[in-house]
Amino acid sequence: MTKPVPKTASEPVKAFSFGGGWQSMAALVLAAQGTLDYRTFIFANVGDDSEKPATLAYVRDHARPFAAAHGIDLTTVGRIRRDGTPETLYGRITREGSRSLPIPVRMSNGAPGTRACTGDFKIKVIGKELKRRGASRDNPATVGIGISVDEISRANNRRCEPHERIEYPLLELGIRRTDCARIIRSAGLPVPPKSACWFCPFARPENWHDMRRDEPALFAKACDLEALLNRRRDTLGKDHVWLTRFLRPLAVAIPDGVDTLPFDDADPGCDSGWCMT
Repeated sequence: MTKPVPKTASEPVKAFSFGGGWQSMAALVLAAQGTLDYRTFIFANVGDDSEKPATLAYVRDHARPFAAAHGIDLTTVGRIRRDGTPETLYGRITREGSRSLPIPVRMSNGAPGTRACTGDFKIKVIGKELKRRGASRDNPATVGIGISVDEISRANNRRCEPHERIEYPLLELGIRRTDCARIIRSAGLPVPPKSACWFCPFARPENWHDMRRDEPALFAKACDLEALLNRRRDTLGKDHVWLTRFLRPLAVAIPDGVDTLPFDDADPGCDSGWCMT
């Protein structure tokens, strides 16, 4: 896909961080309707092997055609290594000999580990694209983040690049998550699935349960990933890590054929606003 010509320094860049979920899809519809002043949406794809397949399919089949029909630039970007080759999040985690744990796996004390995934595969990637389009420290880009009113605790300015200024247009409009679904349907579009990496440790038990029921092969792949990480931990003489807060193997924590799961209100999920929107 041909990328648009970067803006000149005299034209401030304005773009929306598109996650492929309810909030950012609602923002795309509102932009098409003229309610939001955004004509550029940027989707930081952490990898075709890392994003949920359903999200990638939705972006391909619904979001991209809708944007094109309304003259909106929906650009997909990804992380590129210094040697010019692409890097995916799943690829980084599973690379032979890697000790990297860039996702917030649960440590033995139940706390999430250090998270580098959002910074490396979302924030920096979008920031690089904004610089390519002309954003600079002296001429910063405005970046819209899809946080709705019921998730206002996720709104923060703690992490952005020096050439960016963050704003939350859905908060300014008083839009809730349920409003997002209504807005999307009003445009004749299906509501997208919840966006996130398929192995994200911030997923709630009900999301894992749905995956085990509806996407058993993907659930098995998540179990295999967790097992791989712990084989490496064994080699290093370190405690095991987990993809849920229950601190046991995923297949045990999310039993097959069980509809009642432990109540989980322990975490607000990813608090960055760059993911799961």
